[in-house]
Amino acid sequence: MMDKIKTPATEALDAVGARYEFLEAPGAISGEDYSRAVGADKAARLFKTLVMKGDTTQSIYVFLIPALAKLSQRQTARALGEHALEMLKPIDLKHETGYVHGGTSPLGMKNHFRVIFDECAGDMDTVLINGGGGGYLVELSLDEFAKAEPYELMPLKK
Repeated sequence: MMDKIKTPATEALDAVGARYEFLEAPGAISGEDYSRAVGADKAARLFKTLVMKGDTTQSIYVFLIPALAKLSQRQTARALGEHALEMLKPIDLKHETGYVHGGTSPLGMKNHFRVIFDECAGDMDTVLINGGGGGYLVELSLDEFAKAEPYELMPLKK
């Protein structure tokens, strides 16, 4: 199944020899859709990707938080030295990352940004993240993720 579908995310993982499992959740758009598609066991390790811009530095950040959680915007902005954070508009998201809303992976982006997982990911054997397209997921350890993209852990969720 891994060879069947190529996305920028799976290509980034393959390029560094990272081990991962490719999963499909046809028609999934929201965190809730993905959670239902993967089942309760995996849903607890499912992370959604939020690409946001800080208003102070104009830096773009890639946040990964549990799929059904909310980002603590004020706390996160302060921790990063920003006054506020704003979601990238769809046209800017496509331009900066190469991805569209609902199919954004932190792996294989056109440009490199600071990637920050909620600290709870550090306690998990594997996480599930967007696989580089709507309805695609990859499951992997943070060690395998780090082969393709550096990341950090921070408290992000409300």
